Amino acid sequence: MSSPRDRGKSFTESSGSEPPVTPSRYESQKRRDWNTFGQYLKNQRPPVPMSHCSCNHVLDFLRYLDQFGKTKVHVFGCMFYGQPEPPAPCTCPLRQAWGSLDALIGRLRAAYEENGGSPETNPFASGAIRVYLREVRECQAKARGIPYKKKQKKKPTTEMSGGRDDSSSPSSSSFNFS
Repeated sequence: MSSPRDRGKSFTESSGSEPPVTPSRYESQKRRDWNTFGQYLKNQRPPVPMSHCSCNHVLDFLRYLDQFGKTKVHVFGCMFYGQPEPPAPCTCPLRQAWGSLDALIGRLRAAYEENGGSPETNPFASGAIRVYLREVRECQAKARGIPYKKKQKKKPTTEMSGGRDDSSSPSSSSFNFS
């Protein structure tokens, strides 16, 4: 029979040999986004400490990211404005897609609080950020000729199939990642 001291030793040894937990894709992306935003603040003249970060810094960061965007957003005077599938190229700018910005803000909002920020002072949760994202969404929808409609949540059905609505299966759903 082993003594309590021996049991503690074997427990410690066995827990130390387990492989480290790999962070999820979301957690890894959240960490990269947080580091990128922190670097952006450090590169400001003068550098901005995270404790002094405001929603204006976040808005400037979102506008800065547009230069790396891959989504064509037709300007109002463009002959392809409002056409979902333009027949020819144009000189309209590439921007960050609304969905990408929305997801980014969600990750940064969570990272801010995980890194010690209080929910009351979270610059990523500001109303100005929500307004900006809404304007980007509406502008991009109009430029593509596809009005944005908020998706209605489907009510679960109680069929013999166990309440599963076939229209919610991945094969019948349409996702728009542009």
